Amino acid sequence: MKLGVYQCKDAGLSAAERLAKLEKQIAGQGLDMVLCPELYPTGYNPTLDYNALSEPSDGPFAHAIGTLARNHGTAIAYGYPERAGDTLYNSAALIDASGTLLANHRKRLPSPQSFEVATFAKGPSVTFADLCGLRVAIIICYEVEFPESLRQAAQGGAQLVLVPTALGAEWGVVAEKMVPTRAFENGVWLAYADHAGEEGGLAFFGGSRIVAPDGQDAAVVGPGREGLITAKVDVARVTAAQARLPYLQNCVEL
Repeated sequence: MKLGVYQCKDAGLSAAERLAKLEKQIAGQGLDMVLCPELYPTGYNPTLDYNALSEPSDGPFAHAIGTLARNHGTAIAYGYPERAGDTLYNSAALIDASGTLLANHRKRLPSPQSFEVATFAKGPSVTFADLCGLRVAIIICYEVEFPESLRQAAQGGAQLVLVPTALGAEWGVVAEKMVPTRAFENGVWLAYADHAGEEGGLAFFGGSRIVAPDGQDAAVVGPGREGLITAKVDVARVTAAQARLPYLQNCVEL
């Protein structure tokens, strides 16, 4: 799989303008999948009315993503504000290259002391999908900071974990230290997509990355910058990492 991670700097842009920028980034890249940040169509912005901006998982933005996916032959994963009846969720969808929704993850751990706590309901668990011969898991932002989240993903067979995020500028240690550790201690690929710049009075760290199962960065976007990074996700490296350090087998003995 050729995987892309998109770090965007989209403050003040409409959903359509954000998609137009994404299309320019992925055109001609030959990607099998691209990951976009948390709350991608609206931005992660405490000043917004998410009650008005939220959409169902098959809403207009999902249809626009589906069209983009078909036009470029790539799956697209992205965070978005989801409406399910009268309930709002901070969610992440994975739409395949045919425009079909494969998975929809609802964030179960809102970022502490954030607007999320009062805005969004909690989801149930790690979410899984199968894509391009890979078992894929989805979690969102703060969830990656808990060893249990990645362990649940790995024990569920995940070889690649997708993490759309909105990491604040003061939390660079999460992107640079914690995210590679989560990949290493589970022997999985990990894709982490953040915003860049500032929006709604918040500054974002950036530092989006693709991390290999040995904990080494395969590709990184520098803090504060906008751009697309890519890497080849090789399942053999998952097998090798998990055989070399059998954490998943030994943890049940603790």
